[in-house]
Amino acid sequence: MTFTHPHLVRYLEVDAQGVVFNSWYLAWFDDAMTAFLLHRGLSYTDMLASGHDVQLVRSEIDWRTGVGFQDDVAIAVSTARLGRTSFALDFEVRRGDEVTCSGRTVYVVVATDGSGKRPIPPLIADALGEPAPLLPP
Repeated sequence: MTFTHPHLVRYLEVDAQGVVFNSWYLAWFDDAMTAFLLHRGLSYTDMLASGHDVQLVRSEIDWRTGVGFQDDVAIAVSTARLGRTSFALDFEVRRGDEVTCSGRTVYVVVATDGSGKRPIPPLIADALGEPAPLLPP
C-alpha cells in the first residue's frame, strides 16, 4: 500500500499565475518524507537522537498540471532505491485520481556531529522498507 500525506493548498503557496509556486513541491516532498518515516515507526527526533540525519542531494520533478488555492491534494511516497549511504524516494502529488506531478529525491545519510556521510543504519533501513513502486491512486 502506498503511503499518502494530505495537504490543503494554502494561499501563500500560490503564485501570480494562480498555481502553486514550484519551490513548494520540494517542501511538500520533505514534509511527506518525515510523515512517511513516522508512519513506518521512525520519528525524525529519534533518528537525530541516534546520531543520524539525512540531506537532500538530488531532486527531480515532472509537472503535468498545476494545482491551486484550496486544492485538496495528497503526496504519495514510496521507497524507490536503497544504497549503501543513500536512498531515493518517489513522490506523486495527487488531486483525487489525477497525478499532477511526480518526483524523485535522493537523500544521503550523514552523522549529526558533522563528520560526514554514514552507511544507512538499520533503524532508517527498517523504516524505509523494501523498494516498491507507487501504486496508482
